[in-house]
Amino acid sequence: MSRNKVHAPLAQRRKRTALLFLLPAMVIFAVYVIYPILSSFCLSFYNWDGVTDKSWVGFANYNELFHNPVFFTALKNNVLWLVLLMLAPPIGLAFALYLNQSVWGMRLVKSLFFSPFVLSGVVIGLIFSWFYDPAFGLLKLIVGHGIPVLGDEHYATFGIIFAALWPQVPFCMILYLTGLTGMNPEIIEAGRMEGAKGWTLLWHVVLPQLKSATFMSITLTVIGALRSFDLIAVMSGGGPYDSSTVLAYFMYDQSIKYFRFGYSAAIAVVLFLIMSVFITYQLRRLLRSES
Repeated sequence: MSRNKVHAPLAQRRKRTALLFLLPAMVIFAVYVIYPILSSFCLSFYNWDGVTDKSWVGFANYNELFHNPVFFTALKNNVLWLVLLMLAPPIGLAFALYLNQSVWGMRLVKSLFFSPFVLSGVVIGLIFSWFYDPAFGLLKLIVGHGIPVLGDEHYATFGIIFAALWPQVPFCMILYLTGLTGMNPEIIEAGRMEGAKGWTLLWHVVLPQLKSATFMSITLTVIGALRSFDLIAVMSGGGPYDSSTVLAYFMYDQSIKYFRFGYSAAIAVVLFLIMSVFITYQLRRLLRSES
């Protein structure tokens, strides 16, 4: 038996070693990612309050969900988050191009631009809640009169999205800065020798080398927009009148406040399917462009 192990092909031993190294990560991924997804999917077909026995209801949770106006409000707000938060990648790219210079003091400027990203969502929510306060907020000093942004159903979602853009832009900026530092300077120099400059150089020479950074910034921004929760919980609590709620907060609201775990699992499944469709589409585009 030992001789067979010693004389095993080198490729087979490498595969075995690689699997042994990957095994802990695969186990963790299966326990903390795959199992919760399958468990939520199964739970969505039951009525369960977390204490009593589960009762099978089939597609009743989904039927109720698709007839609930709050669900469509949350879905509309998620689309609004998705559209407006997509401003973060191009703004982050603009900041990255500006900060990618060898100028004295640029490291300090980079740290100031990046500082909003290291703050927690709760802190950002409190800062912007004070900023929007109609009695003493900074917005009142800028505009000249108090505007109840978080108390108005027409403004609350936009105010929270603006707060979310504050840390998301520097996150995209860091991704693009990383991509810019890893670019091939010879390709840029060749483009300049061919007469490319300004927007032409950016579009035809720089951006093609930043495809991976663009993919990561867009994908992570979309995921952040679809799973937005902390700012809404801190700033508005989904109100007023559920006008600023999103699917993630709606799921939390139904499970934690009303103990409807089967119903909240159905919301989680719908949110997971929406995210899966987009991520699959983005991955196929990336693989096609690379091939």
